[in-house]
Amino acid sequence: MKLTKIAAVFIVVSGALSACDAQNENKNKAATILAPTLLPEHNNRLDIYKTVTLTADLSQYSSNQKQMLSLLIEASEIIDDLFWQQAFGQNKISFLASIKDEKVRHFAEVNYGPWDRLAGDKTFLSNFKDKNHGAEFYPADMSKSEFEQTDFADKKGLYSLVRRNDEGGLITVSYSEAYADEINRVAVILEKAANFADDKEFANYLTIRAQALRTDEYQASDFAWMDMKNNPIDVVIGPIETYEDQLFGYRAAFESYVLLKDLSWSKKLAKYAQYLPELQINLPVEKKYKAEVPGSDADLNAYDVIFYAGHSNAGSKTIAINLPNDEQVQLKKGTRRLQLKNAMRAKFDAIMLPITDTLIVPEQRKNVTFNAFFANTMFHEVAHGLGIKNTLNNKGTVRQALKEHASALEEGKADILGLYMIRQLLAKGAITEGILEDYYTTFLTGIFRSVRFGASSAHGKANMVRFNYFAEHGAFSRNEQGLYSINVEKMTAAVNSLSKLILTLQGNGDYQGVDKLVTTSGIITSSLAESLARLETANIPVDIVFKQGKQVLGL
Repeated sequence: MKLTKIAAVFIVVSGALSACDAQNENKNKAATILAPTLLPEHNNRLDIYKTVTLTADLSQYSSNQKQMLSLLIEASEIIDDLFWQQAFGQNKISFLASIKDEKVRHFAEVNYGPWDRLAGDKTFLSNFKDKNHGAEFYPADMSKSEFEQTDFADKKGLYSLVRRNDEGGLITVSYSEAYADEINRVAVILEKAANFADDKEFANYLTIRAQALRTDEYQASDFAWMDMKNNPIDVVIGPIETYEDQLFGYRAAFESYVLLKDLSWSKKLAKYAQYLPELQINLPVEKKYKAEVPGSDADLNAYDVIFYAGHSNAGSKTIAINLPNDEQVQLKKGTRRLQLKNAMRAKFDAIMLPITDTLIVPEQRKNVTFNAFFANTMFHEVAHGLGIKNTLNNKGTVRQALKEHASALEEGKADILGLYMIRQLLAKGAITEGILEDYYTTFLTGIFRSVRFGASSAHGKANMVRFNYFAEHGAFSRNEQGLYSINVEKMTAAVNSLSKLILTLQGNGDYQGVDKLVTTSGIITSSLAESLARLETANIPVDIVFKQGKQVLGL
């Protein structure tokens, strides 16, 4: 009897164990099925970034300043997590842990999700759908028409998420509420960092910026940032650019930069801001499209960046900043233009020079210079302050009227007007380095660099529109060997006519006109595709990625 009971128990237990084993086996199978893997067509994409170490000599900084830098990096790391939520939505840690291949996992980190940002946001991992054009700012099941036909509070707000209520209707939730925990932690860190700031204006900015994060009211902190002129350390932090919102371009994404001022280079640049009002008056467009007067309090400075976070670190890396974006602040104070010199130099050496040797005719390769690359980038940012911010026909701001196309057209405007400014300043003798051919040839080479960022990027779209416009107007030619050369006179004429076109579209808030321009010209032609293929064959990096953080800096 005992043996029989034992046998029965054994049978039950073994049956249970068998069931557990089967269940575990099913779980393992499920885990195997669900573990994302690299899609075959992306095998050649994993090495498109060159790693650059963001280090700096901090020996000249005080112990207070080093403590402040450490805190600013800590705050930026939280900002980075916030951008993950906006861009991807799922749990970052479990997502990355599920990717077994180390190189693929690193590629997912660079792209903040399973979509290749420099290939038109194509999905590169199995088990993931196409990226929502509205990222995580809007409900995934919301159409553009539903949004446009529904009235609700803060509909076009920069600092709110669109969500559904219990009845399925559209509502907004402010960032300060949706991300309350993370935002409060960042605010507390900024307030703590302010205690270590020797510069009163910088301490004031940090304190007001902390309050802005808690209230979603950023204008006062933007004015405080504009008033901050002398501190050798800077931080750009918060929800700032709207590029991630490709559905409407309304919502701002979180990002951060921790910066060290290059005093000698900044001194060289300071003189250019004084020319802004005069340059605005002379823009090649009807008077009504240049009636706004840019703020004269703008300044130009060079920095070394020691930490990127969030949107600024996703995919292609920013090498210059023009802020604030608030149109009222721009008109009253102008903007600050921050040139990220160390990141710029890294891109020039690793990418621009090899592109030059691959695609530019030998006799014009000497015209591709770092000074021209730096100036083209700088005056691109300066040119954001020129032109028009508000439509002439009561359609609101240019940003609101042009919706998802606003960013691409604004980037195109900045590039074109940047060249216009350089030409004017060379003629006046204000710029004394190089000749116009340097800036034009370096600019064309820069288009090849930026076009590789893909169609999903505002900068990428702008570059393709401009490249095709220049080709149509004979600004450059391509010989039988596939090498390009600049025609200075025709380039000048094309810059003038494209400037007029873009400024007119912006001033009229002409959404249909911009949509047509982007649709017809924002494409990669067969000849351009051939040129880009040569860059890939030559294994030239598409962009850079950073090794960064407190440990790298010795903090």
